[in-house]
Amino acid sequence: MTLILTRSTIRALLADRAEAVEAAVARAHRDLARGRAVLPAPPAMRLPDGDGAFVAMAAASATDRLATVKLLADLPGNRAAGLPVQRSTVLAMDADTGACAALLDGAELTRVRTAAATAVATRALARTDATTLGLIGTGPLARAHARALLPGRPYEQVVLWGRTPERAHALAAWVTAELGLPAKALDDPRAVTEAADVLCTLTPSREPVVRGAWLRPGQHINAVGAPPRPDHRELDTEAVVRCRVVVDAYDTARAKSGEVLVPLAEGALSEDDFRVELGDVLTGRAPGRTADTELTLFNSVGVGLQDLAVARMLIDLAGERGTGVPVDLGS
Repeated sequence: MTLILTRSTIRALLADRAEAVEAAVARAHRDLARGRAVLPAPPAMRLPDGDGAFVAMAAASATDRLATVKLLADLPGNRAAGLPVQRSTVLAMDADTGACAALLDGAELTRVRTAAATAVATRALARTDATTLGLIGTGPLARAHARALLPGRPYEQVVLWGRTPERAHALAAWVTAELGLPAKALDDPRAVTEAADVLCTLTPSREPVVRGAWLRPGQHINAVGAPPRPDHRELDTEAVVRCRVVVDAYDTARAKSGEVLVPLAEGALSEDDFRVELGDVLTGRAPGRTADTELTLFNSVGVGLQDLAVARMLIDLAGERGTGVPVDLGS
């Protein structure tokens, strides 16, 4: 039987599970560093009559006994029609039998695992005395990051910016009401960047929204929002060059991340500048933060192994709780 997990079911299963998701994602990155998981660079398929892309994000894990592929549809034209620009579905197969274990809606899963990866990286790379969290972007990914990053950490305030002031003020009010921390919408990305100890960029921007001249020593930046397209980036070249860069996966960053590919094409970076993966830091093969004044950058494109780790967790939780819809695909 194949378990069908809808968005609402996934949301219910993951409610109040931020720490468990973070642990699962961290373990997946350690497994990758130790050779217990496989994560090829995802191919992008483009049709000749549009600017959309279909990205197949595959992974396999010896620890979780799963092989998965998430098919991500990245369709900028949807925006004009009032539809989501990105949609995705995850197919999970049992690594021992090849049976189709589950089919999962990708939207909530992706938001939660993306925020969990940022939380893992922030714990490993940010200063322990960071008190101000900055968010650039006000969509669902921003809320997911606030939920993942704030609990149990010594932040004293949140500062944020979005292109629509009403949404920015609404997000600030939500952070204060739901998460109990003072939050304030600022006038522009520069003000947020300059105020933040930990900065998360959460926009689907093609052109940089953060400039290197705005950064100050000791900050940690999570570049999260840009879609997996080589010409999209949220940080300019100077910002990336000023930072010590850690990526979620080198092969994926080398194929999909504008944050590294644009500076690489400009000759401002070499490939050795972004070979360190998050799993290398988590397993001690590479250092985390090396000095209080160091600028660190987690460049996150999002990888299929993170989807797999959360899919494993969801399949197990659904089995324990008797939820989801079982379907016999072979009937």
